[in-house]
Amino acid sequence: MTTPAALPEASVQLYTLASEFSADMSGSLDKLAALGLRNVEAFAFVDRPAEIRAALDASGLSSPTGHAPLLSDELWTPDGSIPTPAPEVVFEAAATIGMQTVIDPFVSPDRWLTEDGVADIAERLNRAADVAATFGLTVGYHNHAQEFVADFAGQTAYDRFVSLTDERVQLELDLFWALTGGQDVPALVAKLGDRLTAVHVKDGVVPASNPWAPGAGEMSSATLDQRHAGTADVPLAEALRAGSGIRYAVIEYDRAPGDVFADVAASLAFLKDGGFVA
Repeated sequence: MTTPAALPEASVQLYTLASEFSADMSGSLDKLAALGLRNVEAFAFVDRPAEIRAALDASGLSSPTGHAPLLSDELWTPDGSIPTPAPEVVFEAAATIGMQTVIDPFVSPDRWLTEDGVADIAERLNRAADVAATFGLTVGYHNHAQEFVADFAGQTAYDRFVSLTDERVQLELDLFWALTGGQDVPALVAKLGDRLTAVHVKDGVVPASNPWAPGAGEMSSATLDQRHAGTADVPLAEALRAGSGIRYAVIEYDRAPGDVFADVAASLAFLKDGGFVA
């Protein structure tokens, strides 16, 4: 008899409320807790881990996953690039906060266009997994849409990356960006199996062309039309049902359509009402 997989836990990527979090860390976390959330996914945490940990504890929240660059000398954000710290610094901060998995959130599009580039990304993340283990942590990778541009004998750069990474390396699939990359999202979720331990629950009108493809111009989150989960193009329900080992369903908006806390609440209601989270 097969034991049914446990439902994921709901979380929210704090980048969604970056300005609110920067202005009032404790107040923002209290509002998330009041919505019924118990988990968040931290970002930009490396230079202030003790402060973030104290605020999380005060709000009754945990950050089992977090985003930090592990594979690049600089990290791109829609608001500009920021330098990256050494992996040991990242992992020490993550351990202070109480994280389990540090997820690299972005590798520049040009590095995904060649087989050597993809092999280098995978090798770096495998090495990072070794270092993370000494801190009692694991590592993962979060996609956008550039990972689905190149094709190597019928295999996407993302698929090649997955095949070259160690089983210890976890995957966090951004469902909106995977669809933007032209993927059959529920089929990809099913194919990734137990390697897929988190998903970004994000909906919206998918761009007509991949904004990360060569020649697409500068990507800006201001151009995105993102909406409440379950109200637009992304087959979120089908994708969530296709997962076999998803532990965290992480709400995220690159560009929240209205009041960010109301937007998070709407997507959380989608997850809870649909029976997609515990």
